[in-house]
Amino acid sequence: MAAHHDTPLKIEQFTFSSGLKKTLLSIILIGAVVAVFGIWVAWNAEQHPHEEAHGSAHSSAIHDATPPAELVSTNHPEGEGHGALAETHAATEHKEHGEHEATKEHGDHAEHGAAAHGDAHHGPSWLTRIFANLLLNNVLFVGVSIFGVFFVALNYVANAGWAVGLKRIPESLGSFLPIGFLLMLLIIPGMSYLYHWSAEGISDPASPAYDAIIAGKSAYLNVPFFIVRLALIFGIWILFYTILRKLSIKEDKEGGLIPYQKSIRTSALFIICFAFTLMMASWDWLMSIDTHWFSTIYWVYTLSGVILSGFITVTFILLYLKGQGLMGHINNNHFHDLGKFIFGFSIFWAYIWLSQFLLIWYANMPEETLYYVPRFQGHYKLIFFLNLLINFFTPFLYLMTRESKRQANSLKVILFILIFGRWLDLYLMIMPGTVAEHNGFIMEVGFFLVYFGIFGWVVMQALTKMPLVPKNHPLLEESLQHHI
Repeated sequence: MAAHHDTPLKIEQFTFSSGLKKTLLSIILIGAVVAVFGIWVAWNAEQHPHEEAHGSAHSSAIHDATPPAELVSTNHPEGEGHGALAETHAATEHKEHGEHEATKEHGDHAEHGAAAHGDAHHGPSWLTRIFANLLLNNVLFVGVSIFGVFFVALNYVANAGWAVGLKRIPESLGSFLPIGFLLMLLIIPGMSYLYHWSAEGISDPASPAYDAIIAGKSAYLNVPFFIVRLALIFGIWILFYTILRKLSIKEDKEGGLIPYQKSIRTSALFIICFAFTLMMASWDWLMSIDTHWFSTIYWVYTLSGVILSGFITVTFILLYLKGQGLMGHINNNHFHDLGKFIFGFSIFWAYIWLSQFLLIWYANMPEETLYYVPRFQGHYKLIFFLNLLINFFTPFLYLMTRESKRQANSLKVILFILIFGRWLDLYLMIMPGTVAEHNGFIMEVGFFLVYFGIFGWVVMQALTKMPLVPKNHPLLEESLQHHI
């Protein structure tokens, strides 16, 4: 049975120290330098071997185009006669084979589009990588940010008391949403590099670029409506974050049950809106990259990744604060619960991943396997299996024991691995459908460091705004006595 918390509760205030500011600023600057260097490397690699690459591509194009051209000549023999019977018969077989290949090629490229192969995104590949990196890191850190709001809301609706003591951390995560919105706007000029459906003339029957399948989706997948949905999604998220934050401040200053009850009602409404807006965001920002492909559980897959990333971040920040001598009211039992959530959602993520993959693999239909083919071959193949190893097998084996979830040093190791794992998962979701074989890691590491530094700065600044202990929360005592 848990003992009563007799020690007087210390109301702690986080200070954004100059040392931490210098560290985060250094990360941002190092990331910027690495990103610029990576951009230069990518640009330089594209400029100097241009002739060789062009020659290779041209040769490949001729090789692909030759069979149809040969078929045209062989299907119209100039002479007739008994001696041409075998030749005509061979030409007929060649024609049938050619029609089959042409149909297959048309299905792969015209119907399914080059979005899955990266060929439809006109422009230099290094520029495509820049926009792809902006999208990747926006999705990653905005997902962590909105998880903070969701986690606070979920605990209000569930009347959960165990997490009240660490409530300030997920609250602070939501402060990145306005910055995330501004950074997300940066992808709009490069939408044609990321989304095949935004290409000019793609929905115009009179255009050579016309794609019937994409044209059928054009009522939803068009640039103006995409921007409207983007603004709507962030508007809803920022609105609910602002309301819950104000109610939390009022609860902390005034006490009583009125702010708490209002928070429960607001949270219930937010959770409903969160489900629909995250679903829409996963369709718009991620799934529409591979325009011809869709999955009915894709948004659940995205949700599992968002929740897993969020719990990793909350635990990471909590460990940092404990290392600074703060959050004394948090004990190993809280870490145990956070570790269980990370363990559980890594399994849930793998379950959704496997469900989606196995159903498509077993059906073996071209319109379905289109998504996995570019991710399951070439240099993406290693990343494909590494993604599963890091995001499932590592936490499953590492966090299985009770003690592994209750020791700070043990958790730090797995958290660093899983932070990379979450980034790698999004890398595999975005890069094959945008940059295809022109991917890399130098520029990508730089962009991640810049975003990590900005995100850390905004969140640490938000932590200074309120005491780390929500002293007037009705369920605080339950959190202080939490033992399992």
